[in-house]
Amino acid sequence: MARRFVAIWFRHLLTDWFTRRKPELKEIPFVIAAPDHGRMIVKAVNPIAYASGIYTGMVVADGRAILPELQVFDEEPGRDHRLLQALAEWCIRFTPIAAIDGADGIILDASGCAHLWSGELAYLKDLLTRLRAFGYHVRIAMADTIGAAWAISRYGSVYPIIEPGKHIEALLPLPPAALRLENNIAERLHKLGLKDIRSFIYMPRKALRRRFGESLLQQLDYALGQQIEPLVPVCPIEPYQERLPCLEPIKTATGIEIALKELLEQLCKRLADENKGLRIAVFKCYRLDGNIQAIQINTAKASRNSNHLYKLFELKTGQIEPNLGIELFVLEAPVVEPLISSQEAMWNISHDKEMQLAELLDRLAVKVGEKAIHRYLPSEHYWPERSYKQALSLEDQPATSWREDLPRPIHLLPQPEQIEVTVAIPDYPPILFKHKDVLHRVAKADGPERIEQEWWIEQGLYRDYYCVEDDNGCRYWLFRAGHYEHAEPKWFLHGYFA
Repeated sequence: MARRFVAIWFRHLLTDWFTRRKPELKEIPFVIAAPDHGRMIVKAVNPIAYASGIYTGMVVADGRAILPELQVFDEEPGRDHRLLQALAEWCIRFTPIAAIDGADGIILDASGCAHLWSGELAYLKDLLTRLRAFGYHVRIAMADTIGAAWAISRYGSVYPIIEPGKHIEALLPLPPAALRLENNIAERLHKLGLKDIRSFIYMPRKALRRRFGESLLQQLDYALGQQIEPLVPVCPIEPYQERLPCLEPIKTATGIEIALKELLEQLCKRLADENKGLRIAVFKCYRLDGNIQAIQINTAKASRNSNHLYKLFELKTGQIEPNLGIELFVLEAPVVEPLISSQEAMWNISHDKEMQLAELLDRLAVKVGEKAIHRYLPSEHYWPERSYKQALSLEDQPATSWREDLPRPIHLLPQPEQIEVTVAIPDYPPILFKHKDVLHRVAKADGPERIEQEWWIEQGLYRDYYCVEDDNGCRYWLFRAGHYEHAEPKWFLHGYFA
């Protein structure tokens, strides 16, 4: 597939942004300025002021001498980059790869995208119409290379769509500055009479390198396609992604569900071909107003069961607000794992308890939240609060077994809570204990069970644990840290029995 790139040049980016928010400025000449070495310098100029001879880099005082009614607004550092970032993210509805180009441009990798608009002309026309409707003065060009598209968008006077393989011919009549050269290099070429690319493109490379440096050759190679130019997209491209553009904006829940089902079928088919399953999936809806609606699901086990995945998404699709309409649907799988054929066969086995459990957990996680569901495994430690660990997945296997010879509370506190006790005899359980200002009378008790922590982890007092039941029938797990022979020991509540 031939590579095709689109260069978008925002001729008056910042001033157009100001005009969008203050329509009254549309008929008024104004500039955006910033202090520089004690003087106010013009950083951006609107079309009316530009037509009157005001240009970027001019001193504001000189501009007002030319145009006394010129209005001046202060520049906000970084606003141009933030604006381009937002515009580049908006352009993702036309291609998954959009990158910021300098301070006033955006580059799109449109390879394989134009056919969704029935051709390159319709593709560029739709893009250009939408941007101009937002109020931006833009020029657009499409070519085989980034450099050629950039050059045509800024210096070209011909048809903005350069046919595949014709980019070199389109570059020949353009000035050297169209190669994105440094100003001093472009000026030197002009002084030598090399006023267009045709005049030096076929010169020996050694001579060009000796006179103008390596940067000229590099920019020339980028434009001609002899060297691949790096492109850094504003949003990293997920390797597992499916896109569905819409000919007409989608506003109904039924339309959203149909799009989701189609994307899931496409993605799951691709995952099946590669023996993989997804653990995380993100469904994004790009609205006409530039807003992006997104919902995400997680799975306990790698899955490519489109029906199961749809049921998980179905519980969240009500969160999507189509507003004026959705023009692009994107389904991404940022996390995938291998899923062997034997696992795939499990989908049709009704008695497969492990897979049924995984799907049940997925549905519960969507309803109550993923953080509300945990799985714990025994850990090789004696101290109760260290004797368990949280499992990362259903595939995690325990390194040891749970202790079953002695009773353990169903609810173990993360940290023991100190209590006040009354003890008849030092080695006996308490007859009373007070926890959070509530007094409990002990009716039954069992113990003690002595537990010591590993000496290589930390030296400390041992614990004597007691199972006690108060006069209301509630059962608790208490322990005494230390012994009465050494000092007054402290008592703690560490868990609750069923």
